[in-house]
Amino acid sequence: MFKFCNLYSGSSGNCSFVETDNTKLLVDCGVSSKKLEEALNSIDVNINQIDGILISHEHSDHVKGLATICKKYNIPVYANNSTFTKIKQNISDDKKIKFKSNEKFEVGDIKVFPFSIPHDAADPCGFNLFYDNKKMTVATDIGHIDNKLLRKLDESDFLLLESNYEPDMLKCSKYPYMLKRRILGPNGHLSNEDAGLTITELVKSGMKNIMLGHLSEHNNFPELAYQTVMTSIISRKVDVDKLKLQVADRNKPNKVIEL
Repeated sequence: MFKFCNLYSGSSGNCSFVETDNTKLLVDCGVSSKKLEEALNSIDVNINQIDGILISHEHSDHVKGLATICKKYNIPVYANNSTFTKIKQNISDDKKIKFKSNEKFEVGDIKVFPFSIPHDAADPCGFNLFYDNKKMTVATDIGHIDNKLLRKLDESDFLLLESNYEPDMLKCSKYPYMLKRRILGPNGHLSNEDAGLTITELVKSGMKNIMLGHLSEHNNFPELAYQTVMTSIISRKVDVDKLKLQVADRNKPNKVIEL
């Protein structure tokens, strides 16, 4: 088995769960210990069974509960050196396992490829996860998509992709000008339309199972993200009959996906 469950996704906290026959991982840890325990319990997983936590980058919505959780449950943390340097939490050295971006490593029976992404963090990355001839990809906090990055997403049996904001909502929001500029910039976040264009290309090459994630609480909403992406695909005359498109929940786990 190769399972994925979005536990939380959005600017208020991000965390995903991945499971194989012998390994259980978290991708990011941007929620409290209590919330994480509740989420895992709801899908019948004991937090003491977690073999490691993969960290994409140091922003608080991805590492907020990290120090408490890894100390309380003795869980190893996997991140690159630049990310560990920037994490403003006290994580003991014996819990830190460093990887290099764009170089494969293994956690249990999962092969992990951390690929570089454009975002305003020290050394941010997405993750390709491989098991039993299946590929799973988690890619959020992406300022823009280019062909190199598109190739990292392609051929995934499941993809969690950022669809953070709707530009008109962002421009009319109460966010300060500099924050709007950051989000809209090449190292900010991915808009609904950009997610739609990206997914259109991926569906053309056969991708069928995609989840939209990291939606902004103030500049987006699930129905809008879903409709924008579907409209983008359909308007380019791409067949969506076999596409399973979901939206990650902000505050509670989605259903477990098994590949």
